[in-house]
Amino acid sequence: MSLNMTSPVTPTLVADQVYEVLENAILTGSLESGKPLRVRDLAAMVGTSVMPVREAIRRLEEAGLATRIPHKGAVVRTFTATELIHIYDVRTILEVEAATLGAPRVSRKDLHLMEASCRKMQDAVDEGRIVDALDLDEDVLRTLYRASGNPVLVSTIEQLWLQCRPYKVIGATEALAKNDNTLWTPQPALVQALTSGDTAAATTITADSLASALRRLELRLEPTHQPGAARPGNIHEEITR
Repeated sequence: MSLNMTSPVTPTLVADQVYEVLENAILTGSLESGKPLRVRDLAAMVGTSVMPVREAIRRLEEAGLATRIPHKGAVVRTFTATELIHIYDVRTILEVEAATLGAPRVSRKDLHLMEASCRKMQDAVDEGRIVDALDLDEDVLRTLYRASGNPVLVSTIEQLWLQCRPYKVIGATEALAKNDNTLWTPQPALVQALTSGDTAAATTITADSLASALRRLELRLEPTHQPGAARPGNIHEEITR
């Protein structure tokens, strides 16, 4: 197991830094679904004592990225296809509401931030930096949603983003390999709608983008599951078949 760290980890690494390393490893697939999170093994790997690792694992459990199995300990959480679809259903409800509330309140400064994030996102896509592109995509939306004035709504949405990030990384990687740029067209369209004052269009773009993401997920599952049927199993296994 390798965490593919870009820089060496020192023994003075604190819990939040250990958490960032483990979180990144989960989100990029270096730590696969169902992988045991053994404290001593991870401590040896990142070069720190066991205490920061225990704290980091606890935070991973709180974030929904790890789960504790009786008599086995913590493991990287495995999302079933059904769970992931449920996440997208809830995302749609919350993000459409956040867009509806935020669109009329977006400031000129917000628009400048969103435009800058869009440009950086496209640069990341062109350079194949998928994780960076996804981060910038979320930055665009985060600016809009924060304009809603409801921090609880925004933090709940961010938690859902975190939970479905492994799937988003896989989907975006596949899209890049196929030269499919449709993942990156809603963001500039959203900014354009907000710039022109068309708040209804901004909300529609948000809803359509999430509906498209859900359709892509369901299409990936189509060869192994009939429409309307339950979708058991590991989402990583399903969407990479």
